[in-house]
Amino acid sequence: MIEVEKNFAVTAKDKARLIEGAVLLYKKVFTDVYYDSPDYALTGKDFWLRTREGKFELKVPQNVGHISERATDQYEELETDAEIAHELGLSAEKPLAEAIKEKGFTPFATITTTRARYQKGDFHLDFDEMDFGFIAFEVELMVEKPQDIAEAEKRILEFGVAHGINPESAGKVIEYLRRYRPEHFAFLKSRGVA
Repeated sequence: MIEVEKNFAVTAKDKARLIEGAVLLYKKVFTDVYYDSPDYALTGKDFWLRTREGKFELKVPQNVGHISERATDQYEELETDAEIAHELGLSAEKPLAEAIKEKGFTPFATITTTRARYQKGDFHLDFDEMDFGFIAFEVELMVEKPQDIAEAEKRILEFGVAHGINPESAGKVIEYLRRYRPEHFAFLKSRGVA
């Protein structure tokens, strides 16, 4: 599946309006640990390797170009150790954690998130509150084929316009880097990722 998503800036009033008629799917707390090499080999290419509650996941970008030129973000989410090892060119014969460490990938951010996920039609609405004082809102659609991305993107942007919400907002990891790792943030900005 391909995740097509867009972060929006929202207020508490916006949230109340947005969840009107929506169904709360769950509320949960989870911790993500993000990994990269000292030269930002992954994040510099918009790849996001993390553990979520101890399980590795890799978000691989599906769109191209500078992030400021994108209407939405599209990522393929790899969730098996074999898929992640293959994508990163790691040995599949070793445990993934060991192969990642040998490649020089180390943690650069640990973020605990309280997420409330709602369903509104076929949209997922995620309201995330991070342990470092940042609140994010994301509208997401999942598609099966790359040819469905453009339509999903159009629908997400129409959703934002219909609900009068501001599409100018950074994701949680970019905001974390902006606040706490300015050299990493500056590098991503220079590469068109932030």
